[in-house]
Order: sequence, then structure tokens, then C-alpha cells
Amino acid sequence: MSRKPKKGYFVRGQFVAEGSELDLQLKAELKHFQENSKTELKRESTELQKLGESLMALRGELFERLQLPDKLVEAMDEARRITNFEGRRRQMQYVGKLMRGLDEEQLAAAREALEQQRKGSAKESLALHQAEQWRDDLIERDEALQQWLDAHPDTDSQQLRALIRQARRDRQPSADEISRGEVPRHGRAYREIFQMVKEQLQHEPE
Repeated sequence: MSRKPKKGYFVRGQFVAEGSELDLQLKAELKHFQENSKTELKRESTELQKLGESLMALRGELFERLQLPDKLVEAMDEARRITNFEGRRRQMQYVGKLMRGLDEEQLAAAREALEQQRKGSAKESLALHQAEQWRDDLIERDEALQQWLDAHPDTDSQQLRALIRQARRDRQPSADEISRGEVPRHGRAYREIFQMVKEQLQHEPE
């Protein structure tokens, strides 16, 4: 009586019987690999969804420069319009799915555009803070004007001097305001000095 052949399969030329120790070991390794693959895929999907959401906040010219697929752009436009939480969540999942269709070069360009916007925003915030300090200095201290002109010789010095004089006049409180404890007033010249200084700082070379 011939023996019934064992059920199994070959791995690299080696026969593996079903239920054997090697079979159980290989199946465990396969399960572990599949679980890791699912985890990695989910992580990548979440990252791409977040990247897509960040791209929706890009400035117009940076966004257009990416030349994203029409389907993805339309999905993002739709996500911006949705106000319902659950509806937006589902739409963003769809955006993330479409983001997986981008190649590595497109994804790298998208991340670079976001970094460019972030640096621009940081520079703008710094310029605003510096402009506020310069504005207050120019109004408070006579020496500040020459310091500014030394640092920024292309400034219209006559216009800036006139604005400083006007800002100083505007801030002088009346006797009635003093009696009421009111703070000094800030007129148009005060705001124009800020604008003039801010624009100069923002357009300085890196």
C-alpha cells in the first residue's frame, strides 16, 4: 500500500509540509510582513492626506506652479467648500487617495513649495516686528532717523522726516485728554511710517 503524499508546497526548491514547524514559521513571517505592509501603507496614506491638506493653504502662484492633476485640484476645491465635519473628513480621504497618484518628483516639488511659503511667512513676521520697533524708534528718538538712513540709503528721507514730524504732532494729547488719562493718539503719519519701513524691510535681499 503506497503512502499518501503529504500536502505542502515548495519554497526555493525545498518541500514544506503543511502543519510542519517550518510551515508554521513561514506563515508567521508572512503574516508579520503583511501586517507591517498594511501599517506602512496606512502611515504613508495619512502623510499624503496631510500633505494634500497643507497644499490647500498654498498661495495661488505657488499652487499653480505645481501643475497638479485636474482631478486632484477639483477634489481640493470641493474639500474647501465642505463645512460638514464628516463630509470634509471623507473628502480629505479622497484627496489623500489622489495624492498617492503623484510621483516622487511631484511630491518633492509640493514639499518644496510649502517650505518656500513657510520661509516667506517667517520673513514677513520678522519684518512686521522690526517695522514696529523702527517706527516707534523713529518717532521717539532723533538719532534713529540717521541710523535708519545709514542702513537704508535709498529711503526718501524728505518724506520720512515729514511723516515723523507729523506723527509727533499727532500724538501730543490735549489738556482735556491728559486730564482724562487718555493715551497719545496715532494718526495717518504713524501708520504711513510703519508701512514705509515695512515695505523697505520686506524687499531687502536675503
